[in-house]
Order: sequence, then C-alpha cells, then structure tokens
Amino acid sequence: MTSKRQIHLGAVPYATGGPGSSTLWLDPEIPVDASVDIDWYTEIAQLAERGRFDLLFIVDSQFITPYSPPHYLNRLEPLTLLSALAARTSHIGLVGTASSSFNSPFNLVRRLGSLDLISGGRAGWNVVTTGDAGTAANYGLDEHYDYDTRYERAHEFVELARALWDSYEDDAFVRDRETGVFLDRSKQHVLNHEGTHFKVRGPLNLVRSAQGHPVVFQAGSSDQGRDLGASVGEGIFIHAPDIPAGQAFYDDVKTRARDRFGRNPDEIVVMPGIEVVVADTDEEARELEAHWHESDHNFQAALEEFGRPFGWHDFTQYDLDAPFPADALVHGERSFYTQAKAVTERAVSNGWTLRQAVEATRLWPKGDFVGTAATVADRLVEWWEARACDGFNISVAHPSNFKRFVDEVVPLLQERGVFRADYESTTLRGHLGLPVPANRYTAARTAAGEPA
Repeated sequence: MTSKRQIHLGAVPYATGGPGSSTLWLDPEIPVDASVDIDWYTEIAQLAERGRFDLLFIVDSQFITPYSPPHYLNRLEPLTLLSALAARTSHIGLVGTASSSFNSPFNLVRRLGSLDLISGGRAGWNVVTTGDAGTAANYGLDEHYDYDTRYERAHEFVELARALWDSYEDDAFVRDRETGVFLDRSKQHVLNHEGTHFKVRGPLNLVRSAQGHPVVFQAGSSDQGRDLGASVGEGIFIHAPDIPAGQAFYDDVKTRARDRFGRNPDEIVVMPGIEVVVADTDEEARELEAHWHESDHNFQAALEEFGRPFGWHDFTQYDLDAPFPADALVHGERSFYTQAKAVTERAVSNGWTLRQAVEATRLWPKGDFVGTAATVADRLVEWWEARACDGFNISVAHPSNFKRFVDEVVPLLQERGVFRADYESTTLRGHLGLPVPANRYTAARTAAGEPA
C-alpha cells in the first residue's frame, strides 16, 4: 500500500451524452457515434493515462425508452469495451458497471476475472443493484426486485464473487514439465455456495491476477447503499454538491465501515463525480459553464428524462402547468426511489407545477471546479485536504476541455506533491493504495501452521 496520501483521479466518458446532457452530441468535436466508437474511447483512455489517472469508469444500464439520452440508446457493453481498452493502454485502471440484480454470479465473476488478467490487474467492478425498473422485463421477470431484495442480493453476490476469485491459490499451477505435474490439486477449491439468492458449486476456472481480485466499487446514497459500500466497497462513487456534504458522506461511510463491519476505513477510497471547466480566466470559464449547461440539455429533453427515477414513468402526459403529480411517486418504489422521493418532496413543499419541477432540474448551481487551471487545482486540493473526498471522478463531456485539465491542471497538482508524477504501480489496487487480498485458503493454511 502507498503510505503517502495522494489525490486519486478517475475519468468518466459520456460520449454522445447521458442524463442531463442529452444534446451534448451536437458538439462538433464529438463523433455522432462516439458511444460505439472504440477509437474515440481509446483516445479518451490514452489521454487520461497520459495524465496519470487512476482509472477510467464506464457507466451502464440495460433498459431504455425513446426518451433515454443518446448515450444510453446505443452504447457498448462495459466489460467488452474495457477488454479492448486493456490492449490499448498499459497502466490506467479499467472500471465497469455490472448489475448484481441481473447477472449470473459465475458468469460475471469469470468475465471480470478475465478482464483483470487481460489488463494485468487493472480491473474494477462498480456493483449496482439496478434502479431502472424496466430492466426486469428484459430478463423474463414480471416486476423488478424490491429495494431490500436488491441490496440483499448485492451483499451475497460480492461475497460469492470474492470466494470464487479465490478458487485457486496463487501457486496452484505447478506446470512442471519434468515431473509432468500441471496442477497441485490440493490448491483448487470447490465452493459449494448455497445462500439466500444464489447457489454456485465452483470452482472458478481462472487464476487470480496480480492484484488478487478486481477492485469493488459502489455508488449508492440511500441507507442501504451506504451500508453496502461500507461493508464491501473499496471505492465509493458519490455526488456531493459542496464540501460539507462531501465531509458528511465521507465521515458516515467510513464510520460505518469501521464500527459496523470492522473494516479499516483507510482501505476505502471516496471519489465524488464532478464537472470541471478550465479556461484562460475565471470569468471565461463561468461563461463557458453557463453556455454548456444551457446548450447540452434543453427543456424538452429534461421533461422526457424526468421520469427515469420514477421507473421511466411518462411525465409528458401531464399538464405542465397543473400541480406536480405527487401520486407518481408510486412508480419509483422499485426504481431510483431515494431520488424520486426527494424530487417529489421538493416539488410538493414548494407548491410547484410540473413545469417548475422540471425547470428545477435545469437550474444548475455554479460548479466548484470552474476557472483557470490554478483556480481548479486550488479547489481540488481544498476538498481533498478537508477530507470531503479521497479523489474525484471527472466527467468527460467536451473532450477539448478534458485535455486542458490533463495538460494544465494535472501538472499543478504534481508540482504540489498531491498527485503522482508517474505511475508507481501497474495495478489498480496499487494506484489506489489498496492491499492485495490474501487468498482465503492460503491464509487458512498459514493460520493453521501448515506448510505452503
């Protein structure tokens, strides 16, 4: 593990535009098919690697409607995409979203383990419980899992994954041509897992990588989400509007990890997602920020996307100038309920119409990370020093601006000694300062005093 605390950086490409940026694809510097263009992703990944970023993070979902943002309508499956990028990069971590609600554990664990080996130990898994309720219909289910069931499955899934990744002890494959011994069979372990939600025999037909297991990430702000992150997460992706909110989350999740789950809180890396705008002056950056917020997401797109946390309920059917339809909250009970509830409560308490509620989603507060390179660097360090985070996930919206971050902000962070001047590791765990997990069976042998 790295002894010196450093800022961690992730890049999150949204290609043709995700939620809140449905008209991003109109930017001429972005290919209109960027979301399925491996060369475009390669360019972004290699740029982030040149900036010595810790990781590239690919988000995902498996349900769409005609109202879904462009990037969601047509995009590459994350682990397939990251496997291609593994061959085109050498150091940057490769993190992909995969659902614990709609995957077979053995199959997903094998795919993640394969990415980890292909990349030389650079894989990460963002565990999601899937909030898009319509996904259930794509997997032969009549209705989505309820909130508690989704999180119960996620807890069991992650523990099962880690057990499967330990199927072979690290020295199980002898491969001795003189003796003709390929495998030490005593170091291959059948799992025979029978849990509440999954039944898997094992073993996994794959060895561990240089980092042992892919790094497990989690992104959830609900109470169940925070418990999941505190219990199994090694990286936590969050959204925090300001330093006090970041500090509150940071303290909460690390306290939960220590007090409820007996974990070392220093082995959890908290990285809020942020938008960065870099320009020659602070004033120019603010003008650019305002321009992009207006041009990347118009009212009609905001209205069409408004139903996503409500299970993609269609809000275009309502009178925009009538009182907000609070009874629509029922549609969010098996979707992104925390978000849907917050939207509903805010609209009702303010006496808003639907139009006003939708407009509120377009009233972007001025970002904290907007200005000259020096201004942005100062703000990043301020958040980090205040323990509002351990690093940042930077949205890659307009690529030329991301390039300015790499070329102008990163060197300032390096000069201050808060960000690496060069990679010191070849694995994602090494970048993040996380320990390599011991193989559970080898550890048991050692504890029992048995010879290796």
